[in-house]
Amino acid sequence: MRTGAQVIPMTDALDTLFEGRRPTLTAPEVAELLGMTKQGVYHWLRDGTIPGYKVGSTWFIITAELKDTLRKGANAPRGGVMPPVVEEQD
Repeated sequence: MRTGAQVIPMTDALDTLFEGRRPTLTAPEVAELLGMTKQGVYHWLRDGTIPGYKVGSTWFIITAELKDTLRKGANAPRGGVMPPVVEEQD
């Protein structure tokens, strides 16, 4: 039985941050988006910290892959479960 209820997709801060962006981004666009330097983004790309593809001398970043990487690296606990606190002993 259909109730006519509308399914509204969940969004989060990353979805909001990337809203209206093209499917691919350049390193300078990522730097502006994340508030960091272009050199920092190129460093992350070379080290594999964020996913990217280099064609010739130009890097491009697939927006969905970057969002996924950032989401996986978030330091906020997921599912409302806090990790156990480990206290150091003297």
